[in-house]
Amino acid sequence: MARIVFDLDGTLIDSAPDICAIANGVLAPHGARITLAQTHAFIGHGVDTFVAQMRAATGLSGALHEEMVAAFKRGYLTSFTRTEIYDGVVPVLGALAQAGHRLGICTNKPLAPCHAVLDHLDLRRHFGQITGGDSLPVNKPDPAPLDATFAGLGDGARLYVGDSEVDAQTAQRAGVPFLLFTRGYRKKPIAQVPYDRSFDDFAMLPALVADLLGAR
Repeated sequence: MARIVFDLDGTLIDSAPDICAIANGVLAPHGARITLAQTHAFIGHGVDTFVAQMRAATGLSGALHEEMVAAFKRGYLTSFTRTEIYDGVVPVLGALAQAGHRLGICTNKPLAPCHAVLDHLDLRRHFGQITGGDSLPVNKPDPAPLDATFAGLGDGARLYVGDSEVDAQTAQRAGVPFLLFTRGYRKKPIAQVPYDRSFDDFAMLPALVADLLGAR
């Protein structure tokens, strides 16, 4: 059986509305705000990069950076009421586990907010290993967090499921087959993102996993 690792934001959950609300809460004292579309564009590289991009978009000084990162992380711990699980995720996670696969998460979201949202949505129980953006000194697209997540799941074939260019690059660097969820926060056209299989409905995922494993 395989070890299957998932990205979180834009793959298992649609968290952009909450992330946008956190960002605008941080920006409000400075008379600035960003849109949901901008939020989608900034997600993927972790909090530090997100804050740098939202500062640049709103013309705010770099002197505010550390203060805004800290405020953003505080908001991350309790802001998940607008976040929704993508359709089909829960039954598919159950089906994959029942088939004997071991499941993990590798995300650039900091670990504490990751646990908080997973607990709120009752998803944490599905995963044997969770690696956050601050679990190691580096984050995706460096392959080290993904490699560490697989290592925590024991032995077996490796597959990575994500929604973005960052995830695709991480999989390439780790030498892992990549399944692209096409309804997430990808910035480029699908044709410009390297992947082994793609899907827009989680009901498709078990068959794609079986197909990839059969091709190995």
